Amino acid sequence: MTPDVGSASEARPNILATVAAPVIAVVNQKGGVGKTTTAINLAAAMTEVGHPTLLVDLDPQANSTSGLGFDPARARRNVYHLLTGQASIQEVVHPTSVEGLSLVPSHIDLAGAEVELASMPERERLLRTAMSTPLAGVEIVLIDCPPSLGLLTLNALVAATSMLIPTQSEYFALEGLRHLMYTHQLVRARLNPKLAIAGILITQFDARTTLAWDVLEAVRRSHPHHLLETLIPRNVRISEAPSHGKSVLEFDPTCRGAVAYRALAKELLER
Repeated sequence: MTPDVGSASEARPNILATVAAPVIAVVNQKGGVGKTTTAINLAAAMTEVGHPTLLVDLDPQANSTSGLGFDPARARRNVYHLLTGQASIQEVVHPTSVEGLSLVPSHIDLAGAEVELASMPERERLLRTAMSTPLAGVEIVLIDCPPSLGLLTLNALVAATSMLIPTQSEYFALEGLRHLMYTHQLVRARLNPKLAIAGILITQFDARTTLAWDVLEAVRRSHPHHLLETLIPRNVRISEAPSHGKSVLEFDPTCRGAVAYRALAKELLER
């Protein structure tokens, strides 16, 4: 059954508490690097090991929303209402089919939000302010960012305590990584001095190719303290899972992709 919530009056978890959860922004301005796939599956893996997680879909494409079985076109309270002050964080959190995993869905309306947000006071802090109420029963918050370094991504980085950077094992990903690390420095200097780097994650890794190993070694040389040991492999089951509205951990719990995302969750928790 598709998990869907159509109105604010339907049951939602009580999320008021006194301790704020760490917020991890899953970010890369380059598309196709496995950012949304990582956000969905890491959220599921964190929940599976006993850490209830909230996934915030900040991407107008709403792929995290559809990837968890929600219809992005359906009218419901979503992250657009949160950013524009039309709804509180309590009103936009929706339970998913995974026990302990909640979602703040996205909507196509978010595509025009940057124009609206640009004229608002403290526009780069809107998400941080909206999420300032701690979330009871939520131990980790993940934010799936758009594939750009615009105002929406900036809001995520200002709201986050750390950033996780999925990087495809290809040459052009290295160029994008340099720009993203520079952006991290700017955000720390001007807007969020506590923003850390949770890690650089190599995705779509094909151990059969020399290029994949070369890129891995290049990232290891340039960012030895940030490169995560976990490698996310190319795995068809990871690609198939979103079409069923499930994480790969639900879709095929024993496949290589599911095993890798469990390892990623463990590594991040140990860090």
